[in-house]
Amino acid sequence: MYTLIIGNKNYSSWSLRPWLALRATGIAFTEQKLGFFTEEFSRKVGAVSPAGLVPVLLDRDFAVWDSLAICEYVAEQRPEAQLWPKDAHARARARSLAAQMHSGFGALRNAMPMNIEAHLPGIKFPEAAQQDVSRLQAIWHDTRAEFGRGGPFLFGAFSIADAFFAPVVSRFTTYGIPAAGAVRDYMDAVLALPAMQDWMRDARAEATFVPEDEPYRKHR
Repeated sequence: MYTLIIGNKNYSSWSLRPWLALRATGIAFTEQKLGFFTEEFSRKVGAVSPAGLVPVLLDRDFAVWDSLAICEYVAEQRPEAQLWPKDAHARARARSLAAQMHSGFGALRNAMPMNIEAHLPGIKFPEAAQQDVSRLQAIWHDTRAEFGRGGPFLFGAFSIADAFFAPVVSRFTTYGIPAAGAVRDYMDAVLALPAMQDWMRDARAEATFVPEDEPYRKHR
């Protein structure tokens, strides 16, 4: 049994990724949620991860941190869950996209922090963030066209790549980013996942206040 240590569900996009990958594919784990900017967070996360950040996966007494490392570890441990596509080319593309999302799109991250309970349409975003939006929508459209046969997700069946883009789907929903056609269909498929619905329900139920001068610096 794995234990996944996460931050606040309303804000922690990095925690959502491995949580969704595990839940959507039926991999059993125990969730341990820690509130950001609390003594408990610093003490418990610092005890298991030198990075001091969430998410952290505990496999008995072995810790894995960083959302991509966690997903890769579980994919190796549980190949029957098929967290990556079977086809070699599709699998390579899915890994490329997950890595690109993991390290890129900084302008969008800064301009559109994840905030599931909010509804904030009509905000004017910097040009760099708008360019990130266009790039992401093109990635979803083109990947679905090339690899999406047999299911509603980027590679047909749900994969780690979808888990990595799920926080962006949430951001686009919060900030009212227009979407149509294949992009809208893909977003709807992600939002309709029972696991995603559960995460969003829990996020909306949270009453944690994050000060404006503490910009989500506790998760990666």
